Amino acid sequence: MSDRSTDQNAELALLLEVSGTPKPGNVDREREYDDLRFEHFLAGAVGARPGLELAADGERVGHAFERAVEGMSGQSGGNTQFGALLVLTPLVAAASEDDLTPDGVERVVAQTTVADAADFYRAFEHVDVAVDDPPEGLEPLDVRRGREAIPTLEKRSLTLSDVMAQSADVDGVAAEWSSGFERVFEAAEGILDDEGAVADRASRAFLRLLAAEVDTFVVTRNDRETAEEVQRRAQAVLDGEEDATELAAEFVARDVNPGTTADLVAGALFVALERGLVV
Repeated sequence: MSDRSTDQNAELALLLEVSGTPKPGNVDREREYDDLRFEHFLAGAVGARPGLELAADGERVGHAFERAVEGMSGQSGGNTQFGALLVLTPLVAAASEDDLTPDGVERVVAQTTVADAADFYRAFEHVDVAVDDPPEGLEPLDVRRGREAIPTLEKRSLTLSDVMAQSADVDGVAAEWSSGFERVFEAAEGILDDEGAVADRASRAFLRLLAAEVDTFVVTRNDRETAEEVQRRAQAVLDGEEDATELAAEFVARDVNPGTTADLVAGALFVALERGLVV
């Protein structure tokens, strides 16, 4: 068994996630974008570690997340792992309480406060995050307002759990917060049941998740039609009808980046590492 700490496993999960290849459309060790490179993700993972350590030490989830994002942002590529950190922070908190289970993470989520929600909004001031316009009537809670939205959060007594619930139908990470991280835990079991190099298992887990549901980041950055095409073609790779490496090259060329799926893989790798995945 490894003697890595919980926060070390979280950092390692981020590093293993970006090392997996091919992950069609995502930065990996063989593919990158002109302005978003493999090295940026490595630096982001290392920078996020102090915030993840706070979560492991029992600090409030929102504060730990905001600190992790602040550290992650200390590289020149911009937003590398915002969503992955939003997945990882409550998982790390649950693991620190020796209850890394769906019920354990649900308890962590349920215990979040208005102060956690405020920290979540502050995190958006560290990096540019691709988000949709808020629904009608929720403009005061647009996350792009950063700390300017905090008075509205406080007036409406909205916890971080409440904020996530409002976006659960349009954002894949928020949906995990509202479902006990169901897809993350399922993907973790798939990684543990798989064989071979861990980075290769991560790539296969990515494709399985991508084929199962539309990637909400692709919906936001491109459109739903593109996201549905991505889902279909990921299934075609699993069925042996398309080549994953060729699809990866095509999606990078088209700037189609299924980032939400990568976020879930990072969470799944962390769960798997905590449950004994050998690296």
